[in-house]
Amino acid sequence: MVQIFFLMVGVGCWLSSAAAAQGPAEIRNRIVFKETDKFAGWPANNGMWAWGNEMVVGFVVGQFDDDEQDGHPIKPPQVQRQARTLDGGETWTIEKPTFLDEQEKEAKATELKNAINFMHPDFALKFRSQGGAFFYSLDRCRTWNGPYSFPDFNRRGLLARTDYIVNGERDLFVFLTSPKDDGKEGWPFCARTKDGGLTWELVGWIGKQPPVERYGYAIMPATVRLKSGAFLSVIRHGGDFNGQRRWWLDAYLSPDEGKSWYLLEEPYIDNGGNPASMIRLADGRIALTYGWRHAPFGLRARISADEGQTWSSEIVLRHDGACWDLGYPRSAQRSDGRVVTVVYYNDASAKERYIAATIWKPLLPKD
Repeated sequence: MVQIFFLMVGVGCWLSSAAAAQGPAEIRNRIVFKETDKFAGWPANNGMWAWGNEMVVGFVVGQFDDDEQDGHPIKPPQVQRQARTLDGGETWTIEKPTFLDEQEKEAKATELKNAINFMHPDFALKFRSQGGAFFYSLDRCRTWNGPYSFPDFNRRGLLARTDYIVNGERDLFVFLTSPKDDGKEGWPFCARTKDGGLTWELVGWIGKQPPVERYGYAIMPATVRLKSGAFLSVIRHGGDFNGQRRWWLDAYLSPDEGKSWYLLEEPYIDNGGNPASMIRLADGRIALTYGWRHAPFGLRARISADEGQTWSSEIVLRHDGACWDLGYPRSAQRSDGRVVTVVYYNDASAKERYIAATIWKPLLPKD
């Protein structure tokens, strides 16, 4: 079912006038994948790639667990799938990634022998969400090569999401997460290859290591390159402070291609525990999207017109979630300037968790 919401200046608690000035004129929600008794989740863990109006997003599907009351109600079998749109998110087809065999298993990672051309027009890179391995495609995710091994840099495993910046034909930065020194999640870092993925170096840690031997993590970076050449990365945090647990997003700046990182004052977003997706818009602004796990549950966004120095007021994209178990967005911009934000979602119509796409246009203040 298609849901359409029209936002107007002065809609009560939805938007301040500043946010409305930069807010979307129209929001359309589309269902990407939804099946009875299924839990479909976590696009943020699986990646999204775009070539104009053609987009691909990864996600996981499992059986809905009716006995789970507190966590994510999903149980085996769980399988990986990807969805493809050719019309900018209006309609989607579901595909089984080619790196899975008939038993839905991935092969053991091997060493990459031939350098990858990161500047290929149909290139896509994907990291395993657990463990050090990556895949790449040169035909818009129709076929995948890999998995190929990735170094753990003497850490106890890796917790990866797909976040990378192409710097040249053989040059690429990735932003991943390592366990802390105590083996628990997590501490993000920047790594780089200059030879097409044959070898990798750890460039720098993003922020201070969260407290070890107690609850505290920094995970799931979302990174863009600024016009100055600096990197801006938004990190998902959680921590225990005097017995009170908090979950939030904050941002770090690296002026030296990932070697050193500095915590910024803005944005600081208490969203109840959800990663962000951050993209550079065609008009030069930066769009930040994130799930909202406080009531009213849903999806929100902010826009920066000055390279992340300041941000607009919050733009409410959805506020109809039935519970906290939603979000994990991935966003991409299509040819007409509208943004397609894909999340896993729930609403009052049914128990299932499904994959949804919100299509919205970030207007300029003069609009």
